[in-house]
Amino acid sequence: MSGPTDTDARAQDEREIRAIVDRMFDAWGRGDAAAYHADLTDDADYVAFDGSRRSKADSIRSHENLFRTVLYGSRLTGQVESIRFVTPDVAVVHLTGSVVEGWRQTMRRRRLSRQTMVVVRRDGRWQVTAFHNTRVRPLATSGRMVELGGRFVRWRTNRARRKRA
Repeated sequence: MSGPTDTDARAQDEREIRAIVDRMFDAWGRGDAAAYHADLTDDADYVAFDGSRRSKADSIRSHENLFRTVLYGSRLTGQVESIRFVTPDVAVVHLTGSVVEGWRQTMRRRRLSRQTMVVVRRDGRWQVTAFHNTRVRPLATSGRMVELGGRFVRWRTNRARRKRA
């Protein structure tokens, strides 16, 4: 009988990383800020939806307040999009998610966010050492502004051109 393969080990690592996300979503639903942050390293960086960068301790305090007020009764919904192993002990995880307010049954599409987590294996377990949250706001080419070559330029639609003529 042979031992576990590299493929088996990688699959186990992915299950453990996905379990972190499940625990975070579950803790959010219970309004438990400490549990939500339990899988973060002590020196983790947490970038919130508003772009603020916080330490783990500051993020816990912020979430405690949010869970008592505007996020009371809310839950997270979403899924892991990808897990990419940079080294055997470091992975980049992308997921999408949304806060669903307590009075809603489903998420509002405009509330969809994408999170990027850097997870590291320390002392035999996977932990989040960096977390970044941002809203999904793709630019539509029919909109007023588009990005071209790293610059934002005004996009003129046929209707706008007709008005000028």
